Amino acid sequence: KLPRPDQLDEDGRVTFGRWHSRVRGAPEVLGQVPVSCLAEEIATPGDGQLKGLVTIAGNPVISSPDCAALDAALPMLDCMISIDNWLNETTRHAHVILPGQSHLEQPHMDEMIWSWAIRNASKWSAPIFDIPDDQPREWEVLLTLAGLFLGMPADGVDTAMLDDAYFAGFVGKVVEYPQFGISDRDPTEIVAATEGRGPDRFVDLAIRTGSYGDRYGANPDGWTFEKLKAHPNGIDLGPLRPRVREVLQTPNGRIDAAPDYVVNDLPRLRARLARSDDGLVLVSRRHLRSNNSWMHNVKVLVKGKDRCTLMMHPTDAEAAGVADGGVASVSSESGSIEISVEVTDEMMPGVVSLPHGWGHDLDGVQLSVAKEFAGVNSNILSPGHLVDAISGNAVVNGIPVEVAPAEARASVDSARG
Repeated sequence: KLPRPDQLDEDGRVTFGRWHSRVRGAPEVLGQVPVSCLAEEIATPGDGQLKGLVTIAGNPVISSPDCAALDAALPMLDCMISIDNWLNETTRHAHVILPGQSHLEQPHMDEMIWSWAIRNASKWSAPIFDIPDDQPREWEVLLTLAGLFLGMPADGVDTAMLDDAYFAGFVGKVVEYPQFGISDRDPTEIVAATEGRGPDRFVDLAIRTGSYGDRYGANPDGWTFEKLKAHPNGIDLGPLRPRVREVLQTPNGRIDAAPDYVVNDLPRLRARLARSDDGLVLVSRRHLRSNNSWMHNVKVLVKGKDRCTLMMHPTDAEAAGVADGGVASVSSESGSIEISVEVTDEMMPGVVSLPHGWGHDLDGVQLSVAKEFAGVNSNILSPGHLVDAISGNAVVNGIPVEVAPAEARASVDSARG
């Protein structure tokens, strides 16, 4: 896997806390701050206030904590550009929507999923359909936007030049890391020997500098992108091999299992463990056929049994006065929803579960199938301030909630009003 130079410090370690977000002071992690900061960075006036946003095949209005705050903040932007094939809960706020390609029009080589594999394997899939000659590929769209953001005139963005410049700069960083086997090579030589454009060049670079790669001629029998493409069903090079000593880049050669920022947070953890655990907590879940929100707009994936349900253990359901198939009101300090109950002993007592990515009933959304199976958005129950204390990342599991029959909750709310 290739390094991200902007995510490593001078010792080659993952960065943390080099700078902090403007409003709440969340620390930088891997060159980024959490999405829990996004709404406040848009809505809070002052120096550094976010005025522009680009989203790429994403739906943070559904998938982010305190989603109502983000939904309200996006119209405040001076410019919002979305690269997406759907007019969804997020892209409905965009000033410009640039269409992407279908999954069937793009090549595919997985990187993330192989991080959890137990064997050394790889597979490249060619696109099934060609795109029209006059339609830019997604990486060309991104380079065009990058050129515009750099101040280039709209009719003068040279994507080939930007592609060459970025790749050359990236290779110049890769040769600084000895574990990639090309630290003694001239970067211009590596650039010239890497074929293709856009992502293809990065795939070739990753393969050739990997443990099984040809290391640009140093290992003539090693793998290249071209060799991999000759195996359309993929390759299996056997079980994983020990590589810790090869990839570990800490100055002392040891795994830093207790960095200062974790150790310094232990008193807070001890205090938290001493608190009682009375009440229910909410955890998230995903289903194979509705893993992400866009999948809810594909009829063949979303049809069948309702998967947007509140799963509860039988003892919790009985205590709350709700029954299997009934409607419950689920509330937290940030909001409340009503949802069908699924009583199951698959849940631990004290824990309830809602699925990720639903809630397709907002105005302006053009997702006809998803609206038919709208469901509810679990992030309505996620308070924006409920975050991991060290990183500032949203707490996606363990949100305190209350559950009651929907009619009973309505009566209580009416009495309070």
